[in-house]
Amino acid sequence: MSRGVKIGLIVGTVALVIGAAVAGAVAVKKKNKATEVRMENVAKHDLVAAVTASGRIEAEKQVDVTADITGRIMHIAVQEGDMVRKGQFLIQIDPVQFEGAVARNEALQASSQASLIQARTNRDQAKRALDRALEIRRGAPDLISPEAVEQSQQAYDVAVSTFAANEAQVEQARAALKEARDNLSRTRLYAPMDGRVVRLAVEVGEVAVPGTFSKETALLMTIADMSSILAKVQVDETDVVRIASGDSVDVTIDAYPDTTFVGKVTKISNAAKLTQTAAGAQTGASDRAVDFDVEITLGNPPADIRPDLSCTARVVTDTRDGVIAIPIIALTVRDHERVPNESVPAPPEDSLRKKFKKRETEGVFVVRDGIATFRAVRVGIAGDEYFEVRDGVREGETIVAGTYQAIRELKDGAKVKAAKDKEKDEAKPEVKAS
Repeated sequence: MSRGVKIGLIVGTVALVIGAAVAGAVAVKKKNKATEVRMENVAKHDLVAAVTASGRIEAEKQVDVTADITGRIMHIAVQEGDMVRKGQFLIQIDPVQFEGAVARNEALQASSQASLIQARTNRDQAKRALDRALEIRRGAPDLISPEAVEQSQQAYDVAVSTFAANEAQVEQARAALKEARDNLSRTRLYAPMDGRVVRLAVEVGEVAVPGTFSKETALLMTIADMSSILAKVQVDETDVVRIASGDSVDVTIDAYPDTTFVGKVTKISNAAKLTQTAAGAQTGASDRAVDFDVEITLGNPPADIRPDLSCTARVVTDTRDGVIAIPIIALTVRDHERVPNESVPAPPEDSLRKKFKKRETEGVFVVRDGIATFRAVRVGIAGDEYFEVRDGVREGETIVAGTYQAIRELKDGAKVKAAKDKEKDEAKPEVKAS
């Protein structure tokens, strides 16, 4: 081996050793470097747990005015937005064919009554003839044959049956006339209650039809009592169990951005509404959101409010005064192995339990002497920024309260130090109260 080659090998070996030493030193330095975090002392706070849901404004009482007969609309006496009183005339449907039906049935009733009078006369005459024949047979049997008596009896029976049939025809004609008059009266529609015409779905000249198969097709107008207003919102199945009748609610209406209206929960639906999720609609999957309708009665709605306005409701479900709390961002999840001194009853162990002995547990990082230690906690209600802590930390202890990325990457037992003020805050993730 030449001298130059030997020198090259020696230099290369020395370079590798130096590089490895430098890399090791950098790794050790990096390992010992403290992670910058935001710290906060555990303290007591007043918490308000709430459920937020969106929906629309509705009148507590509204009636859809529909037609019970088919006919062309001849006149509309109101306009959309008009206030009406109960019994006020609204719409006139063409009455010509119904007036003709009334006249026809009146004539039919008169004819039936005339036939009834004739049948009564025939019955009375047949009765008198039968009585004479029977009297003659009793006084002088030889003057009348049995066949004549039998014919008189038969004529009387036929007359009685004819009279009964005519009576039924009169009743039938009377019922038909009543129906015709009822249909004629339905050509004029009147307001069923006091309120405002919030929707006028037809115009003069259109044909009104009964809503046998489609309510939307038969709708003529909608009248709503705007004196009592509801906010009807859809609440997710995971939140509806925390809402109760009488809960206080703050309602914001998009049309009134600077005003918050106060209300109370008055009705919670027992049946869910299934709606296709956006992800399911895009992928064609059968994913459906399960929501429940919750009705909120507004205490003092504005006078010019209208139905179908978009609104958002914040339902207060629980409150806590002066309880130990931690920032929502501080709560994280880590694999947690139960230690012997934990006050948790140990169920019988089997092979499956041993396999999954470690499980994810909610907790916080408690800082002591610059070391962050993960500690499991038991939380209660959630406010806007803080979780109630029922067990796990004490007032005055220092915990890691940010940033979100630092908490996500932080390891149990890692060194930490307080971050500078300029790095103090970042956007908190939106967390749904539990």
